[in-house]
Amino acid sequence: MAADGPKNSVLWLPEPEDQDYPAAADYLSLLTSQEDVARLVKSLGKASIVHRKAKDILRASRLTLLPEDNAHVASDLRKIRNGKQLSPVLMVRGDLARGIPAQIVDGYHRVCASYYTDENTDIPLKLADLRPEDNQ
Repeated sequence: MAADGPKNSVLWLPEPEDQDYPAAADYLSLLTSQEDVARLVKSLGKASIVHRKAKDILRASRLTLLPEDNAHVASDLRKIRNGKQLSPVLMVRGDLARGIPAQIVDGYHRVCASYYTDENTDIPLKLADLRPEDNQ
């Protein structure tokens, strides 16, 4: 939690913003084929919103908590303090048996800002399965 003020509630939009999907596709294109990118982004678009705690999202993704003075985290913390709604996070489920972490494909900075507000913040997210056979 930031030392410069009281905790604020994080407000969320009901659905991810339109620009979040191309951003997710750009990130995913570094990790997998264009065919898989298209399938995963389509799956994210159809997915229902679920809620997970900020601390659990970071643990499942094996990402470190970015510092509060990171430009994007600081921007999201200002939005939180000003009562602005953040866009839900987009994630791809990992595979525990194969040691593959979950991927935050859009919203890493929002997760970190939410964690600083309260590590138990319930974050709305859309979650896609890594493999097509997981959808059956």
